[in-house]
Amino acid sequence: MIQGRSIRLFLVDGTPNGLLSAEIMNWTGHVLTGPRSKLSELVQRPEVGRTGIYFLVGPDPDNSFRSLVYIGESGDVGKRLKQHNRPEGQGGKDFWEKVCLVTSKDQNLTKAHVKHLESLLIQNARDVARCTLVNGTAHDYINLPEADLADMAFFLEQIRTVLPVLGFDFLRDSTRPASQPKTQPAEPQESPYFVLELPKHNIKARGQEVDGEFFVLQGSLAREEWVGTDRGYKTLFNQLLEDRILIPTDSGLTTFTADQAFSSPSGAAAVISGRSANGRTQWAVEGTGKTYGDWQDEQVSASTGQGLD
Repeated sequence: MIQGRSIRLFLVDGTPNGLLSAEIMNWTGHVLTGPRSKLSELVQRPEVGRTGIYFLVGPDPDNSFRSLVYIGESGDVGKRLKQHNRPEGQGGKDFWEKVCLVTSKDQNLTKAHVKHLESLLIQNARDVARCTLVNGTAHDYINLPEADLADMAFFLEQIRTVLPVLGFDFLRDSTRPASQPKTQPAEPQESPYFVLELPKHNIKARGQEVDGEFFVLQGSLAREEWVGTDRGYKTLFNQLLEDRILIPTDSGLTTFTADQAFSSPSGAAAVISGRSANGRTQWAVEGTGKTYGDWQDEQVSASTGQGLD
C-alpha cells in the first residue's frame, strides 16, 4: 500500500516567488530553490557551502513544452553557482532561470556520494525524457561501498519525490498505460480504456488515464493538420509533428508513434481533432456509451457514497 508523505515547505523570505526550502520527514536531505534573480541571497545561505547536487532550469527555445536542465555536483555548491552565473563567453550558462540544490542536513554527503548521484540523476532524466539535458555524456560512478550505494538509492528516491512538489517535473516517471487491455481489474491509479471516434474522417483513437495524466495510445489516429484557430493546442499539435510523435499515414491522417501524455482529455481530443474539443464529452469508455465526464462523475460519487441527483 502506498503511504502518504510529509513534506515541510518554508518560504525563506515570506514570498511565494522567493527562496523556498523543503524537507521530508525522516530524510537527512535538504532542498533549496529559487529564481536566478535571488541568487545573491541564495549564495549567502549556509547550505550552499556544502557538498551537494544542483539543477539549473530554464526554457527550451526549441520546444516550448520542455525545459532545459543542467545537473551538476560540487563540494561547494555556492562557488559553482557563481561560476555558472557568469556570461556564456566567460564560462557561465545563460539559459537558466531557476536553481534547485540538494544537500544533507547532517553534512554526511561526500564528493563520492554526489558524483554517484549526479550520474544516476542524469541517466534518470534521460530515461524519463521530460526535459532537454544540457549535460554531456554521463559517466557511471559506482566506486562506493555496498552500504553507501543503498543509502544513495534511498536519497535519490527522496529527490525524485520532492522535486515535482516544487514544480520540477523532469524526474517524474511517465507511468505508461499497459499496451494491451488487462484481464484483471485495473489498479486504482489507472482508468478504463477510452475511445474517441470521428467517423467523418475515419479517425479512431484510444486513451487511458494514469496517475493524473491522460495518455493517447500508440497507433491512435489524428487529423493531418490543425484546422482550428491559432489559439489553443495548435502549438502542441505542431510540436508533436516536429518531434515525430505524430507521423503522416498513407490515408491522409497522422498516427501516434508512441503513447503520449496530455494534461487533460480535452488536450488529447483537440490534437486528435485538429481543433478545440471537449474531451469530457468526446471520449467514451470503451465498449459503452458512457462519456469520460459521466465516468468521472461516477468515480466522485462512489468515493463519497452518494448517487447523482
